[in-house]
Amino acid sequence: MRAIGVTIHRWAGLFTALFLFVSGLTGAVISWDHEIDEWLNDHLFDVSNIGPSIPYLELAARIEAADPRVRVSQVPLQTEPGRSLLFGVQPRVDPQTGKLYKAGYNQVFLDPVTGKELGRREWGAVAVDREHLMAFLYRLHYTLHIPNFAGQNRWGQWFMGGIAIIWLLDCFVALAISFPDRFRWRRSFWIRHGSRYQLNFDLHRAGGLWTWGVLLVLAVSAVYLNLNREIVRPAVAAVATVTPNPFDVRTQRPLNQPIEPRIDYAAAIANAQEEAQRKRWQEPVGAASYNARYGIYQVRFFQPGNDHGSGGFGVRRLYFDGLDGAYLGELIPGSGTAGDLFLQIQFPLHSGRIAGIPGRIFISIMGLVVAGLSVTGVVIWMKRRGRLSAVSAAFRRAAM
Repeated sequence: MRAIGVTIHRWAGLFTALFLFVSGLTGAVISWDHEIDEWLNDHLFDVSNIGPSIPYLELAARIEAADPRVRVSQVPLQTEPGRSLLFGVQPRVDPQTGKLYKAGYNQVFLDPVTGKELGRREWGAVAVDREHLMAFLYRLHYTLHIPNFAGQNRWGQWFMGGIAIIWLLDCFVALAISFPDRFRWRRSFWIRHGSRYQLNFDLHRAGGLWTWGVLLVLAVSAVYLNLNREIVRPAVAAVATVTPNPFDVRTQRPLNQPIEPRIDYAAAIANAQEEAQRKRWQEPVGAASYNARYGIYQVRFFQPGNDHGSGGFGVRRLYFDGLDGAYLGELIPGSGTAGDLFLQIQFPLHSGRIAGIPGRIFISIMGLVVAGLSVTGVVIWMKRRGRLSAVSAAFRRAAM
């Protein structure tokens, strides 16, 4: 049985090694994506003007007036001193072709005091200049930038989700074969001083054992982040109660068939503030967005500077219908059923944000560990393959 396990682990490791190596290295970096992005692109994020901010919705209207090909998909509703405002935009449908305009950007940076545009960029574009580097690495981490085709834009996530499933199952196979017998199990945790091959082997085996629990958590959360709707949510719902969110009960519209809202941001935000007041939430409204493929407004509440949810489960949200403004539900991180909590905790665990800065440091280290285990595993295979080739050659010479 152990020989079968070794074979499974070898081929599973070889198939996933390159992808886990890329995900490990990029994961180590994108734990700090916002900080690095702001450092690289101070011309987009930093402003020197001092004074009252122009109303956020007026700035959003200016963006749409300047380029009728786009709609504003996300509106920031807070200003930090010395910082720009980042608006998200999405292309509208070209009435002549029935397809989306190719705007070439999906983010717009504005000076909140003067309204001056500081720059535009396409988040996730295949580009490695300083304005696009972090977004490029972020999408590389979970999609490998696999292109969209056949009307779907999730091929990269499906592929990496499959890699995560193999990784998850291989975690148990690797654990089972790491102990030669019940008497010498302690040796599996040692890193011995010997040949370079022995050192590499011990680093691979002991490194995997010492971090096995964390690797398992990362694998489970990776499956969730890529295949939530397809696999994880239905699987959890089969064994525990999962509260459906507004997106679960609606069918996603095709990219070129968006739902045009009948209420504007102002009405959605007013509804959200009224609802939050009834719920006695203390956090101020922080941002609003509209998902045209579902026809849903989402309004987020957080303290200034905590828009990325750097600690805990994330931030509170309210949902409203884009056609009639009807209240659709809420998300309060850290609350709900056991199934809800299991799903909510996956991204905070995967990113390390559940533990704030120390958690993100730890995840960066684990990214390097994942990359290192991938390399050491391939080295072991290459070394053993070389030995087998040498033995085969010796037999062939002896037979001649």
